[in-house]
Amino acid sequence: MRNKRIISFESDYTEGACEQILRKMLETNMEQLSGYGTDTYCEQAKKKIKAACECPDAEVFLLVGGTQTNAIVISSMLSQYEGVVAAKSGHINVHEAGAIEYTGHKVMEIDETEGKINADDLDSYMRKFYNDENHEHMVFPGMVYISYPTEYGTLYSKEELKSISEVCKKYNLPLYIDGARLGYGLMSKQSDITLPELATLCDVFYIGGTKVGALMGEAVVFTKNNTPLHFTTCIKQHSGLLAKGRILGIQFDTLFTDNLYFEISSHAIEMAEKIKKAFIDKNYELYIDSPTNQQFIILDKDKYDYLRNKVKFSFWEKLPDDRIVVRFATSWATKEEDVEELISIL
Repeated sequence: MRNKRIISFESDYTEGACEQILRKMLETNMEQLSGYGTDTYCEQAKKKIKAACECPDAEVFLLVGGTQTNAIVISSMLSQYEGVVAAKSGHINVHEAGAIEYTGHKVMEIDETEGKINADDLDSYMRKFYNDENHEHMVFPGMVYISYPTEYGTLYSKEELKSISEVCKKYNLPLYIDGARLGYGLMSKQSDITLPELATLCDVFYIGGTKVGALMGEAVVFTKNNTPLHFTTCIKQHSGLLAKGRILGIQFDTLFTDNLYFEISSHAIEMAEKIKKAFIDKNYELYIDSPTNQQFIILDKDKYDYLRNKVKFSFWEKLPDDRIVVRFATSWATKEEDVEELISIL
């Protein structure tokens, strides 16, 4: 007798890819296409992404994964004496195994609230650096990294992004937005910013595919005619250039056809909202009130042990009182019947 499948809300990349992508991959499988992103599907994908961003002069590059993308973008934009400013909880500072430092660049921590940095704090950080008479002996802040959504599923408002962007301009710092879960941020009911608006407020960002319907892949968008010299060479040096670039091109071409990227992102938000309401209705405590696809719940030890035998989720952190913060994540692939089963388990 087969064991019953345990439903999973561990992350937003436990499944393969949305059916539209798989069908397109099969349809085009025997086509003979040039490599390294020079095929027709990569070109179509780039055109569609630029159109979606309303940024016709942007340059778009398709890379294999988020960690490679962050390391390549950051290291290629920084001088050898510079580091990147990020929130203490920022992905590059906590969950990328020192990938940025491995390129020879320091991640420079700044205080944050629920994953978000504040423009005034950033300005204060920069003033303090340049007012230090010994700053020539220190790592120079060379760019600012934020993510949308943040590690805690929170969102910057349009005004917050504008303020951060202004500080970056004041100190001539490129603003880089990690969009690994960008679709889930933009389609949140609390989001007040569009993709074109986000593109105008930063110097470079990426559109996540790995977590939003693709087998793998991220689309980097340089928005200010500011692509680093020989960027394709930089990608290859850091093992981010896929010989069969068609695999990325076909996926992003599909995701940006008929609004698919945004529709599947909306589904994840709908499922997350349903889960959050169920937790609240059953008197569970939220760690952070996330408006996106990641929901953070506080559990005591007994409830933690009970739930982990019935459903998969992610450990996040342990609180001083020994209670445990866990994460439930929805995605483009989350089934409503699995959400209903989770609610019955609660």
